[in-house]
Amino acid sequence: MPKAYWGEIKDPVHGYVYINESEKEIIDSYPMQRLRRLRQLAGSEYVYPGANHTRFEHCIGVMYLAGKAVENPNISRRVSDEECDMARVAALLHDVGHGPFSHVFEQLLIRDLEQTHEDITSWIIEKGEVSDTIAKVGYKPEEVGKLAVGKLHKSGKAFLDQIISSAVDVDKQDFIVRDTFHTGAEYGFIDVFRLIHALDVLGEDLAVELGALSALEAFIIARIESFKSIYFHRVGRAAQIMLAMAMEKADKELGLTAFKTPEEYLEMDDYTVWAALKKCEQSKGIIDDLEHRRMLKCAYERTFYEKDTMVSNIFGHEAYRQQMQKEIAKEAGVETEAVVIDVPTVPSVPYHHAVLMEAMEIPVFSRSQTGKKTTYRLSDISKIIENLKGFINILRVYTNAADREKVERATAKILGRIPTTAKISY
Repeated sequence: MPKAYWGEIKDPVHGYVYINESEKEIIDSYPMQRLRRLRQLAGSEYVYPGANHTRFEHCIGVMYLAGKAVENPNISRRVSDEECDMARVAALLHDVGHGPFSHVFEQLLIRDLEQTHEDITSWIIEKGEVSDTIAKVGYKPEEVGKLAVGKLHKSGKAFLDQIISSAVDVDKQDFIVRDTFHTGAEYGFIDVFRLIHALDVLGEDLAVELGALSALEAFIIARIESFKSIYFHRVGRAAQIMLAMAMEKADKELGLTAFKTPEEYLEMDDYTVWAALKKCEQSKGIIDDLEHRRMLKCAYERTFYEKDTMVSNIFGHEAYRQQMQKEIAKEAGVETEAVVIDVPTVPSVPYHHAVLMEAMEIPVFSRSQTGKKTTYRLSDISKIIENLKGFINILRVYTNAADREKVERATAKILGRIPTTAKISY
């Protein structure tokens, strides 16, 4: 039975988002309201002053797009009304496990607890106070908790997970449009509704009809451009690295990963942790630098195109990066701590776990006049996608302003002079 309509929320990106009474109860729960105090792009406001939007509005947007996806006739005929409603609720809750400063907290979670924010999301939904609300309005918290992170694995319905977590999921569709809107770094129009309209199910997996190829290419290019100009912008990353360092230094005193219950975890947000870091002896110097915009400086930057063992080690292994930091610091005559190697695969980079070009495995298909579907590899039919493979191996070395020239010379000596073809500017 359809849920009773409650009202609408005016979203700056999607317009009016209509919600029912059950969704309103969940939206009003503490875990959801806490997301108002978690910025979507912590650190990016040092580059883009408008980038102060929150996880809360992003979750509303993802719920809206999930609703549009399950309304697609190719999908709606394969799901029950209850599954449609649950997809919206799971999308709404998909980010409740984020820690302070969003992805920046990920390093601590992985290092101390071997957990990601997605693991915490499922835990909060299934074990926290919101589980009572979910059960009260007619859903199973265990199912919602799994679907929210794309791990429901319902027999014959893998596409339900893929709507929320895949190469072309509604999470990415919302955050790219929303993040480019709030930063002003809009490097291409993405027709998300064309993409959603072009979705179909092959077997039990989501696929995109070939007629929407240009929309799919625009989506992937926008992801890449957003990565370079927003998520991995050198100044935004400097702020994120400083926040990560502050939390690592303060972790022992503040017990940032010592929480035992969902409620203890949810007490932490951008406001409470910033205030605690400002008072903590170990971290207050870094917070003072951030408050005065004394940023770490990028001393070296290189984009690697070649496939090489040393290169893959730098990007894939923290121990290897730490060893290289020591070598650079020794060569420069500075403290090891004054050198930071940053690559897109570290956990504090937003969406580091979703290798950008995984999108090439998005199944695409054409439909004949008789309705027969023929599948293709995206990279086989799109020269644009073929040419974008494997480009994102960016390496940066950061240090403080005073040591910048010394570290630049030392890094250049150890990693070789930067060929002009490897320089990128933005």
